[in-house]
Amino acid sequence: MKRNFKKLIVYGKNLKLQRKQIKSFTALMEGKINKQLKKVLKKIVKEAHEPLAVADAKLGGVIKEKLNLSCIHSPVVNELMRGIRSQMDGLIPGVEPREMTAMCLGLAHSLSRYRLKFSADKVDTMIVQAISLLDDLDKELNNYIMRCREWYGWHFPELGKIISDNLTYCKCLQKVGDRKNYASAQLSELLPEEVEAEVKAAAEISMGTEVSEEDICNILHLCTQVIEISEYRTQLYEYLQNRMMAIAPNVTVMVGELVGARLIAHAGSLLNLAKHAASTVQILGAEKALFRALKSRRDTPKYGLIYHASLVGQTSPKHKGKISRMLAAKTVLAIRYDAFGEDSSSAMGVENRAKLEARLRALEDRGIRKISGTGKALAKAEKYEHKSEVKTYDPSGDSTLPTCSKKRKIEQVDKEDEVIEKKAKRAKVKIKVEEEVVEDVEDTEEEVVQVVEEQETSVKKKKKKDKKKQVKEEPLSEEEPCTSTAVASPEKKKKKKKKKVNED
Repeated sequence: MKRNFKKLIVYGKNLKLQRKQIKSFTALMEGKINKQLKKVLKKIVKEAHEPLAVADAKLGGVIKEKLNLSCIHSPVVNELMRGIRSQMDGLIPGVEPREMTAMCLGLAHSLSRYRLKFSADKVDTMIVQAISLLDDLDKELNNYIMRCREWYGWHFPELGKIISDNLTYCKCLQKVGDRKNYASAQLSELLPEEVEAEVKAAAEISMGTEVSEEDICNILHLCTQVIEISEYRTQLYEYLQNRMMAIAPNVTVMVGELVGARLIAHAGSLLNLAKHAASTVQILGAEKALFRALKSRRDTPKYGLIYHASLVGQTSPKHKGKISRMLAAKTVLAIRYDAFGEDSSSAMGVENRAKLEARLRALEDRGIRKISGTGKALAKAEKYEHKSEVKTYDPSGDSTLPTCSKKRKIEQVDKEDEVIEKKAKRAKVKIKVEEEVVEDVEDTEEEVVQVVEEQETSVKKKKKKDKKKQVKEEPLSEEEPCTSTAVASPEKKKKKKKKKVNED
């Protein structure tokens, strides 16, 4: 008992020493002066004639302010500190190497636990894990729902076209199961009346195949998995929203919960993200496209993860690059304010978002601007006045023919009337001449017919006389041209008469 009691006392003393050591180490790491260090330094101030070598420049500045002791920080001091740490066993008498290593190991473990307990980064790890799990759940849900629709589609393919919502689809399957049960099932809690009637009508005339009960059981089990995962996803999203509003409220206001969480997860922590420049935050998530563009010497990408923010999404395509650059600059300020600021309000983020929205409206309304002396003056919009004038339809624009000008002199109008009268008289004269020509032509045709008949009779009489006399004459083939000449004579007369008519 006594031995155990002594061990407990020793263990308690060691714990106290460890706690004191932890406090002193944490104070040194934060750049603060501990009570023990303060006592030692006050003794040194009285006896010291040379500057003090300090490994941490921040701690050296605090010592100089409070104790008026000159301090030095340089690479030489770092090398000196490294030599002291390596020769610690020989510099401190009465300490065995085993005890020294055990003390260093215990101090390191306790210090890491203390830092993990009071570190602000531990909440960042929760955000990183939550957003990565949320993305994994989205992928798994898509795969499960696609498999469920294909599987049940063999039995009732019409249901997938009628119900588009995935969660409602799985709940209907879980409640009804086989296609035959839709006629007696009540789906008013899940579907509206019109859709329910359409589902029941489609179930009666469905083209799907028959499925066994075992297959239906497996499909229903998959539907329960989908419903459970979707419920867990909504719960996880609420948790992520609360965490983001607690850790990074200004970032949440600027870019939203999901985009802010993805930026933190991509950087590793909020502190690492705060160290990035605005140009880096703008293209964070598009590293492959950036290096591909640099390699091929093309245009670098304008946005990465920040593209999914609401401010970038609601702008027109030609202004997305400008808005993403401005949003990245304001987001970096919000990240640094959340990481290093003591205030946990989101007033700064709300103010910057209002400025960005005003800038966005100015960019969208730039088309209304007009060119002036300075090039920046807005076009003056005239006041609208309602006029109750009744406008009549003007049919002058319907005709494509060229029209003369409305303003004509009186002399031009008189001349045009005279020209029209002359044209009418000429037309009447031409009509009379044509009628006379037609009459003359008819008379000449009758005369020609009479002449031809007389010539034919004369030719017949001559033939009879020639036969009686039996005189040797030329054959009939040679007499034909004379008939043709006799006939041609009236045609020549006809042509001559036509020429005379034309000359008249």
